Amino acid sequence: MIGQNYLPALLAWNTVFIVLCIILGVVLAALIVLTIVGRKMQKKQAENEVAMQQASQILSMLIIDKKRMKLKEAGLPQIVLEQTPKYMRGTKVPIVKAKVGPKIMSLMCDQKIFELLPVKKEVKAVVSGIYIMDIKGSRNNLEAPVAKKGRLARLRQKAENTIKAENDKKSSSKKPDKSGKKK
Repeated sequence: MIGQNYLPALLAWNTVFIVLCIILGVVLAALIVLTIVGRKMQKKQAENEVAMQQASQILSMLIIDKKRMKLKEAGLPQIVLEQTPKYMRGTKVPIVKAKVGPKIMSLMCDQKIFELLPVKKEVKAVVSGIYIMDIKGSRNNLEAPVAKKGRLARLRQKAENTIKAENDKKSSSKKPDKSGKKK
């Protein structure tokens, strides 16, 4: 009779254990699938990178404007929009309007290069199709713009400066000279 009272509790723990094992199995299977798909995508990206490097050329261009905008609004050729997956068409990408020779073109840009591109200046860039991959030369120094400090960083800097000023003030007014006189 004593064993019959524990039977429902044992069955409840047994079902919880089975459910947790099933969830763990599903998560493990999903992780394996994502790993396999990720490796395939990495290989494909590496192949595309090599193809872009082979097709690249160095062009001299005058950068007119640069913005992050949606592909639909960027003024890129229709074939680019057709080849882009539907879920990516609404995302904002770095777009550069540049004068290449006599033509004004809209070009896509690598994210790390986008910050370095000077506006209203002439640069020599490595271009593959409509994609700016790298900057080779410029008549001006290419420097990344200084990032703005956030509110918390500005407050921290102000507090540090105040504390430093108070410490300097205290130390200069209270230090006696070797002769015993205050400065």
